[in-house]
Amino acid sequence: MKVSVINVVYNTKKWMKLSFDAVFAQTHKDLEVFAVICANDDGGKEFLQQNYPNVKILDPGKNLGFAGGNNLAIKGSNGEFIQLVNPDLIMEPNYIEEMLKAFQDSKVAAATGKLLRYDFEKHEKTKIIDTTGVIMSSSGRARDRGQNEPDAGQFDTQTDVFGVSGAGPMYRKSALEKIKYQQEYFDEDFMAYWEDVDLSWRLNNSRYVHRYVPNAVAFHGRTAGQSQGGYSHLFKFIQHHQKLSSQVLRLNYKNHILMYLKNARHVWHPAFILRELVMFGYILIFETSTLKVVPELFRQIPKIWTKRKAALSR
Repeated sequence: MKVSVINVVYNTKKWMKLSFDAVFAQTHKDLEVFAVICANDDGGKEFLQQNYPNVKILDPGKNLGFAGGNNLAIKGSNGEFIQLVNPDLIMEPNYIEEMLKAFQDSKVAAATGKLLRYDFEKHEKTKIIDTTGVIMSSSGRARDRGQNEPDAGQFDTQTDVFGVSGAGPMYRKSALEKIKYQQEYFDEDFMAYWEDVDLSWRLNNSRYVHRYVPNAVAFHGRTAGQSQGGYSHLFKFIQHHQKLSSQVLRLNYKNHILMYLKNARHVWHPAFILRELVMFGYILIFETSTLKVVPELFRQIPKIWTKRKAALSR
């Protein structure tokens, strides 16, 4: 079974050796490996050309974002399965081999392994969980299951989950073909952030299954995660958001709303409305710069609504 491995590069030369060495050390050898160059100020493209001649380099000449970059490679891929590898993801040698086992079930469209944190400052693996799959609340809040918890074996059972994080998921390509909108697998109106959960939700609405595979282990650097406790621990929430760039905060706010409007069966769920009122109040007080994205949000809603009708009519 051929697996197409995709790494979207955005000035990430500092992580390339660890990440690409791990790809080529996989026990499953039937691979084609893509690198999509979305920014190359650090010479990462040349580093790949010199050290990894088997990597198929796609250089669109501009930043397509996570969504557009992965879409470009998926369109040109030949694999029956698509393995995304974040630039700061380091897979254990049997990661792809273990992930493929989940797809013996024809209902499975996507899978994720157990992702733990990697400390790039100390150059060491940790036992802190990054994700064991995405879970969703009735309010539309999606979060990575177990994130920030010490791994004590609490997630060592294979199970179905709502969705998969974009850090290291594997997809069945035929399922992506069935739920794509026009020529997009990931929604390029999102550019980055929440496009992975949006894709998971669309697969769920088409009655596919996402599976968590604990025997597939990888280590992730994670530049923007979730705060511990969410809104219930306001001080920690504020501290967490202060560490994120204004662009990340704006994309995060805009895209989580678009994702919900696009996919939720009941858009006006009271829990969603209450959560959004609380979030908007928080932004008005603590994060006014995020309000700059509101005009773009309203410009995109009509297009997102069109995509919603197309997706839910399947």
